[in-house]
Amino acid sequence: MTTDEVWAQVQKLSNFKPLTISLSGGNPAIQNFSSLIGLSKDAGYDVAMETQGSIVQDWFPELDHLALSPKPPSANIEFDQMKFAACVDAGPQGNTIMKIVIFDDEDYAWARDMSERYPHLPLFLQAGNLSHIDTEDVSEQPSEHATERLRWLIDKTLTDDWFKPKILPQLHVMIWGNARGV
Repeated sequence: MTTDEVWAQVQKLSNFKPLTISLSGGNPAIQNFSSLIGLSKDAGYDVAMETQGSIVQDWFPELDHLALSPKPPSANIEFDQMKFAACVDAGPQGNTIMKIVIFDDEDYAWARDMSERYPHLPLFLQAGNLSHIDTEDVSEQPSEHATERLRWLIDKTLTDDWFKPKILPQLHVMIWGNARGV
């Protein structure tokens, strides 16, 4: 779709009433959203984006909100500290946060390190969804598993007296389970 086609859909879906547009899914920073952001801002819309922090764009400062969600060690994706730092620096001042999905103890330790490296960023943690993995340790009900994982993460932070992060559930798993395309 062209930018104009996307913009027409945004206006139609919002009934031409300004709201917050959220750019997410995969790594949206690979796209050039500068024109869409410009059209949105001119019409009074806010624009938010969640991205993994591996690609910086010159239009990041135009965003109203930027959530940087770096992939932890369990993702088996090489983390580039310099690229992430560039994304932090380019993000909208005062409206950039860090969100990390935690799957295991190694991810948790890594999140603590990231929190120390970027103490000025508000930190959000989510317990990762393992219910799509075929294992005896995981409930067959994704929403039950998501709740168990959330309790695990809350207990871990409380035991460690780590009160900085805001812990959020993965609502999409609790509501739709492992369904795709919702």
